Amino acid sequence: PIVVDALRNEGFEVYDFKNPPNETGFAWKEIGLEHSNPRHGDPYAPDLSVRAEFLSALNHPRSVAGFASDFTAMQRADAIITVAPCGKSAHLELGWGAGAGKDTAVLLDDPCTPELMYLMTDHLATDIASLVTWLDDALPARAVA
Repeated sequence: PIVVDALRNEGFEVYDFKNPPNETGFAWKEIGLEHSNPRHGDPYAPDLSVRAEFLSALNHPRSVAGFASDFTAMQRADAIITVAPCGKSAHLELGWGAGAGKDTAVLLDDPCTPELMYLMTDHLATDIASLVTWLDDALPARAVA
């Protein structure tokens, strides 16, 4: 929320996947997908669910609608920004953005998790100010996902 607010205060149009326009952000619990963190207390431990239940949940109308909302925003965006730490979806979105020719950046946390593939991004920001400076230089229009 801090990054979304900062970018909006700088005049950027920002799609916030947690609070998309005219709806609520998607959460697996909405559709009853049971998942658990096997290493409680570890913020980086993956949530796990039964494979068959997950595959079924992907076809739920709410999952399809959540994906459509996020992916449409990605297609419209001039830039894809990933805010670390983040999960698999954010990394898939960043990779898609790089492959689609979008301007891409990662706002690194400190300490950060080293990631070799971040070399495919256009910018690695160490703070919000450096992200804003890069966006001001990179974007002809202000639309960020």
